Amino acid sequence: MLKRIWSLAIKEFLHLRHNWWLPAFMLIGGAVELLAVGWATARPITNLPLMILDQDRSAASRAIVENLEESDTFAIDSYVTTVAAIEDAFREGTISAALMIPQGFENRLEADVGEMEGRPTLDFWVDGTESMAGETAVREAQEIIQQYAQEVVLGRMGLEVEALAGFEPNLTVRYNEDLSAALYTTPAELALILEWTVLLFAALAFSRERELGTLEQLLVMPFSSFELIVGKSIPAVVIGLADFWLLLAVIHFAFGVPVRGSLVLLFFLALGYVMVELGKGLIISLFSRTQHQAFLLVLLVGMIDFMFTGFAAPVESMPRILQGIARLVPAYHWLTILRKLLLKGAGLDVLWVNVAALGVLGLVIGLFALLYIRRVLD
Repeated sequence: MLKRIWSLAIKEFLHLRHNWWLPAFMLIGGAVELLAVGWATARPITNLPLMILDQDRSAASRAIVENLEESDTFAIDSYVTTVAAIEDAFREGTISAALMIPQGFENRLEADVGEMEGRPTLDFWVDGTESMAGETAVREAQEIIQQYAQEVVLGRMGLEVEALAGFEPNLTVRYNEDLSAALYTTPAELALILEWTVLLFAALAFSRERELGTLEQLLVMPFSSFELIVGKSIPAVVIGLADFWLLLAVIHFAFGVPVRGSLVLLFFLALGYVMVELGKGLIISLFSRTQHQAFLLVLLVGMIDFMFTGFAAPVESMPRILQGIARLVPAYHWLTILRKLLLKGAGLDVLWVNVAALGVLGLVIGLFALLYIRRVLD
């Protein structure tokens, strides 16, 4: 049996040797994509173009503008004299935010309570089409303007800021001390790229034979279903594990993602996850008539899995039925395992729930592939 399995594995490696560009593209392309995503997310959001409409032109309005300008988040794009100019800039996408200071703003700040015709107001518009940049702009603007408002109130009361000094909370951020977005995005990208790599190579296993017309020759040979699966799986497992270690090295050395857990445990869990995705890929291969069809099915399955991993949106915020579906997706459990093991140094005592779920899903998928491979091929 081992000799027959090894002969099948050699045959698959020969296919990869003739089509060397495919594994090279998947390995190098995945690493390049991971680098691009990491570099894009590792940097904080800065220099958002800000447009100013200052109708008051007073010391108070200049103070607010200077405070915003001193922030790294904003970069003043231009000063305008009409609201229409701001609306045009938003439609054209040339600015991310705009501050409008109405006429009489300083007078209302300095007026006594009984003399005020209305509270002093500021209008701050944010482009919400880019939600991450918009959220950063809103948070930074609120902090700057509220700090200025506090100084104005204390000045009217004749107090210094230090006079109201109270306790300062000692905030501690664990596992991601700098709150780097790269430590969140790059492990997720690693998990998804690994899934796509394994799915693609496994999905081409039988679809390639069918398209090349060699499937009939394979079926008349004395191979059992188990031997067919194992023999065609070995190259995909080797490429998947090589891809995993390459991507892990990229996120560790390029972006400082720590590996706080056991590398030995990480290896065996990665091997288990590769085997699970391998089963999915073989099932896709069994139902694909051509390599092109297999590739399209891999894209479809990969996009569906992406939505339920918790990368795009937290699974906990989804409706209950979708949360249940997410727990049937192996990539969801793998991403949870990867983050906890890398960032928190978790062991099996913490990860056993996700490991058990991954094992059950892998067993079901593997049995399905084993029991129905001959039937589908026939």
